[in-house]
Amino acid sequence: MQTRDVLAWRASVAGSGVMGEPAARGRFGEYGGRYVPESLAEACREVDEAFRGAWADPGFRGALTRLLAVHVGRPTPLTPAWRLSGELGVQLYLKREDLTHTGSHKINNALGQALLATRMGRRRLIAETGAGMHGVATATAAALLGLEATVFMGERDMERQSLNVFRMRLLGAEVVPVTSGSRTLKDATSEAMRHWVGTTDDSHYCVGSVVGPDPYPWMVREFQRVIGEEARVQCAAELVTGVPDHVVACVGGGSNAAGTFAGFVDTPARFVGVEAAGGAGASGGRLGVLHGFRSLFLQDDEGQIIEADSIAAGLDYPGVGPEHAHLRDLGRARYVTVTDDEVLGATARLARTEGILPALESAHALAWVIRAAGSGELPAGSTVLLTLSGRGDKDVSTLKELL
Repeated sequence: MQTRDVLAWRASVAGSGVMGEPAARGRFGEYGGRYVPESLAEACREVDEAFRGAWADPGFRGALTRLLAVHVGRPTPLTPAWRLSGELGVQLYLKREDLTHTGSHKINNALGQALLATRMGRRRLIAETGAGMHGVATATAAALLGLEATVFMGERDMERQSLNVFRMRLLGAEVVPVTSGSRTLKDATSEAMRHWVGTTDDSHYCVGSVVGPDPYPWMVREFQRVIGEEARVQCAAELVTGVPDHVVACVGGGSNAAGTFAGFVDTPARFVGVEAAGGAGASGGRLGVLHGFRSLFLQDDEGQIIEADSIAAGLDYPGVGPEHAHLRDLGRARYVTVTDDEVLGATARLARTEGILPALESAHALAWVIRAAGSGELPAGSTVLLTLSGRGDKDVSTLKELL
């Protein structure tokens, strides 16, 4: 893209508010909001006020930046996928969130919220988790800052992610099995919110994605914005054009995608969010309310939530973050789906061409790139930035059974 085109794009989005602070009442277009009982409304208002104050405080921002550097290992590298790029005919670059301490992007947000909790005088973190990576990140942040942690996890996810359950407990967290419903992420989130109702005085609910009642969707996005901001600088140094043609990330709730997209929102880069075929809120959802926010959710003809199903526990959520729904409506991002078989193939292919074992969640994004390059949807020579949101150690048991 020529420099004048980049400048024209920036001028067109300047002042548009896209991926900025949400509108009144925590809205992204018609999505978002704060649909909670009065018992949680005050707690959400306190989190909102505390986050606004913290985010405007150079001392808070500086403390978080230092922790991300010395504890997490930021900045994470931008890795050219040389061999796979040659096979696909595109220039593929991987933003390596799998190389963070704890092994995924979740630690960026968990540390930010843990610091916020201490600022608010809270001594305990509550969290939900699907694949276990947000639970591990929350337990890690709690241990580092001397906080208690209680993590709710679906019983089914505990079985397929037993390694992360052990990691959380070793770090000192209490892991509470959730036996209701599908026993996955949706039900863990419901239980965590119910628990928060009775513990708001001493606990902070550390939401793991860009979901939940206001201010969580934009607060989590801001804590994850570091991914996109780093990648923007790295792409400027690495790419001839300075900006990739496509920015691609997997989407469940959508925090790694939101953080990555935020760094490139004022560029002509095309955003692609990749969902699981069995859990595609942005691609196949309808307007509804769940877990305190309004967005797109999988529903039956009577408006009841349909359970999501994915090989990746972290994408087993029946909806999508409200800002992603808004980006879809604006046409700023498109959302596509891939199948479990495509994900397994992409996982093996990256391992064998680049020596990198991705998390099954991240492999969704890669599966789309492989498919799109093969079909010509990605023109030959295109530059693609893909956020590798986590590493695949946690999925080895699943891979052993299916590959």
